[in-house]
Amino acid sequence: MASIALAASAAACGDVNAALERLSQAREVSADLHVQFTKAANGTDRAVMADTDEASVAFAHEAEQAKQAVQHDVETLHPMLQGLGYADETRLLDDFSAHFAEYDQLDRRILDLAVENTNLKAQRLSFGPAQDAADSFRDAIDAVAAAPAKDAWHVKALGASAVTAVREIQVLQAPHIAESDDAAMARIEKHMTSSEADARRALETLATIADPAARPHVVAATDALNRFMAINAQILALSHRNTNVRSLALSLNQKPALVKACEEPLRALEDALAKRGYGVARWK
Repeated sequence: MASIALAASAAACGDVNAALERLSQAREVSADLHVQFTKAANGTDRAVMADTDEASVAFAHEAEQAKQAVQHDVETLHPMLQGLGYADETRLLDDFSAHFAEYDQLDRRILDLAVENTNLKAQRLSFGPAQDAADSFRDAIDAVAAAPAKDAWHVKALGASAVTAVREIQVLQAPHIAESDDAAMARIEKHMTSSEADARRALETLATIADPAARPHVVAATDALNRFMAINAQILALSHRNTNVRSLALSLNQKPALVKACEEPLRALEDALAKRGYGVARWK
């Protein structure tokens, strides 16, 4: 009888120890699950805020890797909780999984937009090639105005008007890139079209009144204006895609609610597992 009692006691102790070991493993996986989810959310935020294509892609990759780790932890933890007979904890994990599926859908949209970086690319064109083309236009106009001409005052006035029109288009590029409303974009583009027409009219008149020696500079100015407007068209096309603005809006307006919905069951799960111990675990 004593031997049987000792054997039963040892078996019971072994069952408890096994259950407690499983509980400890479940706590570790649960903690890692929360860490990986936080890393995923932070990685997406960094991808949205990155100022280079390379950084945006790198952060997006980090976010995707963290989400894969989240899924792996869920798949590992679920049978652990079921084996321990923890119905409440299993329900909390299922709750997280459902919210995480919603989060993942939105997160994929945000990351797809973020890595396109169309607003950032438009900004680079505006500050780089567009600026160079506008400066070339100004230099050519200055050369026209510097040449002797019968109506020198008229030539200089037309030149100044043309340069001002191009600079107005330049100034309007920044608000167009930052704008998210299509109607507001259309108003900006209408102003740009008007300014372009002013510049081209000035060039047409300069071609007729400028000194013959200065007319090659008028041709150079026309070429520079054509180049500038072609780049401006690229800027507008990228700006209309608005991927940076859209990804930021989704990240600020929709993502926080889904993050909260995921974190609440995760915290509750960790708290519930922390309260488990002797006399609670029931290994099956």
